[in-house]
Amino acid sequence: MPVPIRRLVVALTLCCALVAGVTACGGTQSKPTDTGMAAVPVADTPSPSTSAEKQKFAKSRFVANASLAAGATYQWIIKPWKAGKFKKGAHGRTFALIKAGLAGTFAYNRLQAAKRNAQGDPLLAKAVAPLSSGIDALKNLPAKLRKGDGNAASSFNDVINNVKDAGKSAGAPVTNKVPSASQLTH
Repeated sequence: MPVPIRRLVVALTLCCALVAGVTACGGTQSKPTDTGMAAVPVADTPSPSTSAEKQKFAKSRFVANASLAAGATYQWIIKPWKAGKFKKGAHGRTFALIKAGLAGTFAYNRLQAAKRNAQGDPLLAKAVAPLSSGIDALKNLPAKLRKGDGNAASSFNDVINNVKDAGKSAGAPVTNKVPSASQLTH
């Protein structure tokens, strides 16, 4: 069956346009030649000019990460601590400590991400900046929980409450959002 000439012309034009576009966008760089004009450096990737442009939806990401950290802390650290599950000789202590260790590591990770997210919003960055040392101090708390240190759970609670207050003052209220078990292990 013969193909109309019009279709062949359109197909050939599209193919040529695609090939020309691909070769214009990519390829190897050639050696610069001296044309007598001043060279203007060109950045490989466009860089945003303000910190707010560096991260889209900074407040939303902050709220999501801080909420997950708060939920994990409350569900697997604060509630068992208040119930006395971390005391030596308590029924289910080993399993509670394993879950608290995972939740503590997860909460630390999410709080670090929330801290990075806060840097994308000027108001939030000012509110969260004083909390950096408290968030960094959480790194060793899962080990303290395993040893039975009761102050470790209250330290988690204090840092989470400070992050919630900072978010609330910056217009990004944080609520507890309990992560799933698969989120804890990934």
